[in-house]
Amino acid sequence: MKKEVWESMLNYLWAGMILIGIIFAAFTGKIPDITDAALDSAGEAVTLCITMMGVMAFWMGLMEIATKAGMIEKGAKILKPFVRFLFPEVPGGHKAGEYITTNIIANFLGLGWAATPAGLKAMEELGKLNHGSTSASNAMCNFLILNISSLQLIPVNVIAFRSQYGSVEPTAIVGAGIVATTISTAAGIVFCKVMDRKKTRRA
Repeated sequence: MKKEVWESMLNYLWAGMILIGIIFAAFTGKIPDITDAALDSAGEAVTLCITMMGVMAFWMGLMEIATKAGMIEKGAKILKPFVRFLFPEVPGGHKAGEYITTNIIANFLGLGWAATPAGLKAMEELGKLNHGSTSASNAMCNFLILNISSLQLIPVNVIAFRSQYGSVEPTAIVGAGIVATTISTAAGIVFCKVMDRKKTRRA
């Protein structure tokens, strides 16, 4: 399905939800509550954005320091066999492998903002290796699954949200987050490999 169709469907979905909420509020006499909620939410959104900007600046700064210190490069070397195992179609030394590694490291550190540009570049390079085909390659599907399930050591976003909304222990989620993302990543890798073997047998 084309991107434009998905965007249109989402627009209709959100518009429908908002309209249903307003109609329900009108029939139940709760229009003032809707107005108050909208204004309060707008204020909270601005406050949250300012908080997240600070968190993002801090962690992006650490990421830049790690890059300049050569830690990202060392991490890339450590992850190279893992990337080769997951993406055998990607030639050694190709830019796609570099972007994939950067994306994995950023996701591991909970830096979704840094992971997104690398992920987009990785998909672009994987698309070039797909020789202009309109169907996603195995490598593209595997990368998407790995990116979504991504193992996280420090869930920065969740910690920031919990702190913003008054959690007594914002970092209490770290242990559960590591367990959950480890399981999801392992399940994603197993699924990718199983599907790869099925596709190879059919071919």
